[in-house]
Amino acid sequence: MIRLFNVYYPIRTLILLVGEALIIWTSFLLGAVYELGQDSYLVLNYEGGYIKIFVVTVLVLLCSHWFDLYDTARLHTKGDLYFRLLLVPGLLAFILAAVGYVRPDFLLGNGSSAVGLLILTIALFGWRLGYGWLVQLPILVERIYVLGTGERAQRLVQGLRQTPELGIEVASWTGKLEGAVTIESVAAHLMEIVEKFKVHRVIVAMPDRRGMIPMEELLQLRMRGVKIEEATSWLEKMSGKIEVENLYPSWLVFADGFRRSSTFTIVRRMLSIGISLVGLILTAPLMPLIMLMIKLDSKGPVFYTQTRVGKGGSLFKVVKFRTMRQDAEAGGPKWAGDNDPRITRIGKFLRSSRLDEIPQMWCVLKGDMAFVGPRPERPEFVAWLSKEIPYYGVRHMVRPGLTGWAQVRYKYGSTVEDAREKLQYDLFYIKNASIGLDLLIMFQTVKTVLLRRGAQ
Repeated sequence: MIRLFNVYYPIRTLILLVGEALIIWTSFLLGAVYELGQDSYLVLNYEGGYIKIFVVTVLVLLCSHWFDLYDTARLHTKGDLYFRLLLVPGLLAFILAAVGYVRPDFLLGNGSSAVGLLILTIALFGWRLGYGWLVQLPILVERIYVLGTGERAQRLVQGLRQTPELGIEVASWTGKLEGAVTIESVAAHLMEIVEKFKVHRVIVAMPDRRGMIPMEELLQLRMRGVKIEEATSWLEKMSGKIEVENLYPSWLVFADGFRRSSTFTIVRRMLSIGISLVGLILTAPLMPLIMLMIKLDSKGPVFYTQTRVGKGGSLFKVVKFRTMRQDAEAGGPKWAGDNDPRITRIGKFLRSSRLDEIPQMWCVLKGDMAFVGPRPERPEFVAWLSKEIPYYGVRHMVRPGLTGWAQVRYKYGSTVEDAREKLQYDLFYIKNASIGLDLLIMFQTVKTVLLRRGAQ
């Protein structure tokens, strides 16, 4: 796996992305050369042709991302893959036609875009077929051994086997060991599998390490070039979250990350202020309409405020458009659930479109929140969840955010288990926070909002 923006991506996914970008670029370049002939040199070099092709390439990649063509978890069948793939040139054709009608000078001209689009459609299908063969090459398959017998090790094995895009082949794991599990039998099984299958990596997933890990054998393998990793770190790379179960405090102390430089803090704050200002300006025309809709739909104020827990456990008032009945919490505070009867008709629309969160940009400007960070929670729930979930207080190391890694990777939560799951994503963000990761989250947020995913 390769680390970009402090997030780990499978090498196969990057090969798919880079290969597709080259194919898109080449398709429109060939289209220009075929249609323009000798004039192609002039158009490409002196009329911004290469820039236009670059813009189209980025546009196609964005369309592919929009249709989840780089998220293999959403592509379960070949028919689904090719249907989504066909939507990309179809959508691109509409976009290019609209651009050509308004500003024809933005296109390559003389039918070059149409020819390029035709070449691209054929090339994309060919590339996806070729990619399926390419990823089966031994050079792109890594064999591993999972050292562990518990539920965590079993879950890791199942996750690896159900995620083929990682390019991982589980040669074996300690759970397949027959007979009594002792340090001697574990060591013998480990060395046998490594020699037989030429294992590249050993992942240690022992719940209790004392007296059960064959350290001498692991050291030998390490000296021979076999990679030795802990399950916590590997699960972090694979899932984009840090599991709190079986998480040792020493790992939090000694693990890479959890650092905040003054430069990062200043740049991140300026980024939050800038985006919030732009967001408030762009949404200003919508605010009177939203306020009118809320007033006509139900009785009560347009805005509502709630106390939330911020950085370092400090309390602040969050401001949002009201989406529930005025008496929604007459019986005490509680999470919103699926089809919650307290939510008004306009409230459902505001929540699904995230328009109810527009006033929170004021909280970002004030400094109570950042644009990216863990979701701010109510003090009543924080006190309760801190007792139920280990390491819950770690999420208050940073300012809460309007959007965040947990918000784009997981659904809206209304149970303790949901809170536990979102905390694991929050821990990943806090550990790996960077400007690049913040920008990636903002980019994913746009898609989440437009497709209405994870909202309630």
